[in-house]
Order: sequence, then C-alpha cells, then structure tokens
Amino acid sequence: MFKLYKKYKLLLVAASLISTSCTIKKDFIEEISKYNSKELSADNIKFWYLKDIHKDSLPGISLEIAEQELLKNKKGSETIIAIIDTPLDIEHEYIKSSIWVNKDEIPNNNIDDDNNGYIDDVHGWNFQGNVSGENISFMSMEYTRIIKRFDSIFKNKNAEDINLGDRENFKLYTTAKKYYDERLAKSKKTAQQYTIMHTVYHQAKNQLMPYLNDDLSKSKLDSLKKVYPNNEDIQNAITNVKTFTTYATEQDINLGYLIYSNHLEVLLNLNYDERKKIGDNPNEINDKFYGNNNVNHSLDVLTHGTRIVAPIINPKQQNDSVRGISSYNKIMPISISGYGDEHDKDIALAIRYAVDNGAKVVNISFGKRLSLNKQFVFDAFKYAEKNNVLIVSSAGNNSMNLNDVNDYYPNDNIDNGNEVSKNFLLVGSTTFKANDSLTSNFSNYGNNDVDIFAPGDMIRTTIPNNKYLYEKGTSMSSAITSGMAGLIFSYYPNLTAAEVKQIIMESGVSYDIMVYKPSTSKEKELVPFSSLSKSGKIVNAYNALLMAEKVSKKKK
Repeated sequence: MFKLYKKYKLLLVAASLISTSCTIKKDFIEEISKYNSKELSADNIKFWYLKDIHKDSLPGISLEIAEQELLKNKKGSETIIAIIDTPLDIEHEYIKSSIWVNKDEIPNNNIDDDNNGYIDDVHGWNFQGNVSGENISFMSMEYTRIIKRFDSIFKNKNAEDINLGDRENFKLYTTAKKYYDERLAKSKKTAQQYTIMHTVYHQAKNQLMPYLNDDLSKSKLDSLKKVYPNNEDIQNAITNVKTFTTYATEQDINLGYLIYSNHLEVLLNLNYDERKKIGDNPNEINDKFYGNNNVNHSLDVLTHGTRIVAPIINPKQQNDSVRGISSYNKIMPISISGYGDEHDKDIALAIRYAVDNGAKVVNISFGKRLSLNKQFVFDAFKYAEKNNVLIVSSAGNNSMNLNDVNDYYPNDNIDNGNEVSKNFLLVGSTTFKANDSLTSNFSNYGNNDVDIFAPGDMIRTTIPNNKYLYEKGTSMSSAITSGMAGLIFSYYPNLTAAEVKQIIMESGVSYDIMVYKPSTSKEKELVPFSSLSKSGKIVNAYNALLMAEKVSKKKK
C-alpha cells in the first residue's frame, strides 16, 4: 500500500468502517485521485487487485481485508477449478502444488483405471493430441471451417438463390467469408514482413557468428564494427542485427515467423485437414474418446494457460512473486486451445470432462467470432448447470460492445436473447486507476452480455519455466473471478452454481462515476461505468463472502 497524505487518512479510516457498501461515489474517487495520482508505481501496486478501495484507495476485490476480518482461523474445503485453455506448465514452482490429482487413476500404466474413457488422466486431459503422443499447436479459424463446410453449396450464390431452409446457413457462410477475407489480407501482409525480418536477421547473425561466438550484445557488435571499419558486409550485418534487436528479441522474431507462417499454412488454409492427426470427427459430439494426457505440451509457443492460473491459487508465496486468491483452489488442466479457434466439440467435451471429474468452477478464457456447432456448447452449459458447476468466461479484448455483436462465442444466449442457463458469468476488465480510466480500454463490454467486471490490468502472474511477468486481458479478469468463486464454494459448499453467480453479481461494488468507454478510436467517450455491464459492478470478495454466509445459513 502506498503512502497517503495525512489529512486524507482520517477519511479513509472512516470509509473502511463501511467497506461493505456497494457504491463508490464520485466525490470519494475525486479525492483519492487528487492525492494519489503521483504515488502509483509498479512496486506499490504489485498486488493491487487484492486491495480495497476504501482502505488502500485501489479498486481491487478486497480479498486482503476479507482474509483479515472474515477468514482468519476459518477452515475451508478443496475446490477444483478446471482451466480449459492452452497447455499448462504443471511443473512451474508456483503452480505444481496446486494441480488436481485424479486419485482414481494409476499413473503411466496405460490403463483407464477409473473407467471414464480417458487413459492415465492423472492431471487432466489434452484434446489436442493423439494416442501416439503427437500434439497440435495450430488449428483453423472458425470462419475457415464454415467456408469449408458450405463452400460447395453456397459459392458464387446470392441471397435470392437460396431456399428458405438454407438461409441461416447462408448468412453464416457470407459472414464467415467477410471475416476470412479481412483476416487473410492482414495475415499475408504480416507473414511477408516476418519472413523478411526472419531471413535478413538470421543471414546477418550467421555472417557474424564466426567473429562473435553467439554473443550479439551491443558492446560486442560495437567492438566488431571498429575492428572491420571497411568491410561492407560485416558493417551491414551489424546494422541489421542491431536494428532488429532494438525492437524485438530473436525469440520474438522466430515466434512471429512461426505463427504467421502457420496463419497461411493452417489457420486460413481451406485445404488443410486439421483433425487428421487427432483422428476424430469434429462434427460428431459422441465421438469423444480422443486425445492424450499430455497437458503441458508445446509450452514454447503456447503460454496462455500458464499465464492465467496464478491469480486463482495460493494467496501467499515465500518468494512473493505472485499472490492469488485461495490455497484451497486446485487446478484441473484441460487443453483444447492453440493458435486458431477452439472447436465447439472440444469446448463441450472439456466442460463435460470437468463436471464428471469433480470441478466446481470451469474457467474458459477464449473467444471467437462465429460458431459452427454452438448447440454442443449450450448443451454442455446445461449439463454443468444440472450438476451445479459454475462457468466463468472472459469477455474478450476487442474493445467491442457485445450488445451490437451476436456472433461472439462462447456466450450463454442465442442472438442476444434469452440465456440458456443460469451458471455462466462473462467478465470484463478493469484497471488499478480509480478514475475515468477505470475500465480497461481493450475490454469488451455490454449490459446485455457482460455480467460484471474484475481486475484485469497489470496482474502479476506466471509464465512457463518458473518465470513471472505482468499481464493484462479479460482472461486475467476471468481467472480472478474463477478464483473468487472457488473461494466461495470452499467455505459455503451447499450453495448452487446459480446462487454463487448471483452472489458475485449482487455483491460487487458499484462505481458511480463516468469512465472512458473502451474503443479502438482515438476519440474517447465518457459513459457511466454502470452502463458497461449487466450488474454495473466490479467483483468484491469481502462482500461476496458476507452475502454467501447469509444465503448459506438460510439453506441449513
């Protein structure tokens, strides 16, 4: 917590006595902004998302004060949170003790001991591999799949040529064509840029290696430049290496080249058979026993799953690198994601796997435009609801008003209409700034689809190989909300998923201020924060735990 001016401390002390209040008024925000705008730094807001707006003047979820006042000396029970995402580094020093263990499965005996259809699923399941241990990191975009499905039927046809029964699919096809053409043009351009960068950089590097022995530091390059002042080839190679490494590391260059090459070879390739290696039919939901138990493959390119886990688990760590929500939360890794769009079938089967294996919360931090088999996912939501499992999803990072978009998935409604279940939370992102920049500019929003907001900017978290960094995105907001839901289930296990959803939404903190609406435009528009989501609030652990106790006691 950063220092506050003395004349304002008394006001904060008084305010802390009413920390369960659900509305933060404009004058309060103006005061803390006035005195603290110059005090913020990376060090003193390291764990801002756990702070309390009254006590710390940071718009976090009030977890620290909840631990001190509500949870001290109180016992909870283990809660399993399924992370349906990319592969996850289950050996990371911060994460490994919090990974779910399937106690009914004997490791590495190549037998399905628990008879759930998945062999050796000791720590979850990977739907992006095969029984031979091969895995995939790149997959098609959903609009690529839609074009492949309907191209032979609708290619070169107009709306008046389409039968009434085919019009919905034709609309899906034409929308997919629009997105596909836009993405293809961008990807071709970017792939060409990375190809040039990759080629020129490595040619220059190879030319300099005999002189530098893999040391491309600025001092070594400058020394070599002086040794060969008249060697034009060496001078040009030095210039090229220094130019590229000013803007990116060699790893960035290689990864960018790999990703955008695969944009053209896989993601947008209409002739690519993306499921050949896996061997299933992606349009048949009952073809479900595929994949392998390697939940931590391809960590060199797929890091997202590892990035979102830390805020969910251990609240304190000896090295103080990261601080999460609850040590009672255990992580069940389920891999379905890579570069490209997730298959609806994989999403649905992953949710069902999570439910069947004891998860109480399912975190899905991905999104896509269009859905080929959305009913698979809706049915999985209902299955989770029937079995009392909460699903928490990220709202997305496109600065879009989801009220104006009815093709963003996953969501829990049909064309912005009625919800298909009562156990789905869509979460947007907020910043550490308690002022008109409270809403993250990248966050999607909308008071029809987005249920609530949560911290999602400048969150300290994990990346593979025992490393840490600051991350942002609605995926972080979803993770924090999932962790908070797990915390509630840990202390109040008699609550239903629908009740926990309602508690999180109703107990959130309202900010009665004008904020900048997320936008890709340079021109910013001020709107009430309450207008950007269904609840108009930011999640709050302190209030949620108080409300959960009241609801829980009424049920006993």
